[in-house]
Amino acid sequence: QVQLVESGGGLVQAGGSLRLSCVASGSTFNIDDIGWYRQVPGKQRESVAIINRATGIDYADSVKGRFTISRDSAKDTVYLQMNSLKPEDTAVYYCSARCGSIDYWGQGTQVTVSS
Repeated sequence: QVQLVESGGGLVQAGGSLRLSCVASGSTFNIDDIGWYRQVPGKQRESVAIINRATGIDYADSVKGRFTISRDSAKDTVYLQMNSLKPEDTAVYYCSARCGSIDYWGQGTQVTVSS
């Protein structure tokens, strides 16, 4: 079992920055991939940035050059630094970890970017 707790969401003006944090606990040694997804009401959840044990880091095209994912293994924490935010980045952001065939999810944190 892995538990994930996100923090750092909020309201920011377009062009601003936010940093999301995701603290993992439990069987973190079993984590293969970990990263961030986002979801807008009425739309499918989409991948934003993933640290993949096998292939490295993957970013959605829409966030490349603006978002940076990083991991502090000593703190079992994953960060998402979001710069040059746009109104279309508004969504609930979820942290997710994959352990074998099981996906774990955090409760989500709201990010709202005003124009």
